[in-house]
Amino acid sequence: MPEKIAVIGDKDSVLAFKALGVDVFGARSAAEASDTLKKLAREYAVIFITEDIAQSISDIVERYRVRAYPAVIPIPSSKGTTGYGMSGISKDVERAIGADILFNNKK
Repeated sequence: MPEKIAVIGDKDSVLAFKALGVDVFGARSAAEASDTLKKLAREYAVIFITEDIAQSISDIVERYRVRAYPAVIPIPSSKGTTGYGMSGISKDVERAIGADILFNNKK
């Protein structure tokens, strides 16, 4: 399995990751992000994707949630968080533990 890391998002949100040596991919639309994610899934172990774009292609993101690789991780964009990423983490923890120990249903 490749050990490469990628970031998908709007230009302002992903540009800083380039300085860290992460491969960055801009996406201006949901269709472009969906195509990019599908292509990158074959080559990358970890794919960060901005929350706003992840929400717009949530059906595609959900397909990868049940797989070991690649790990598709929503992150806040330069505009801030939408809560989408934290909501996914909360659901995963609740599914694993059987109870909402992170937020106690206070979202």
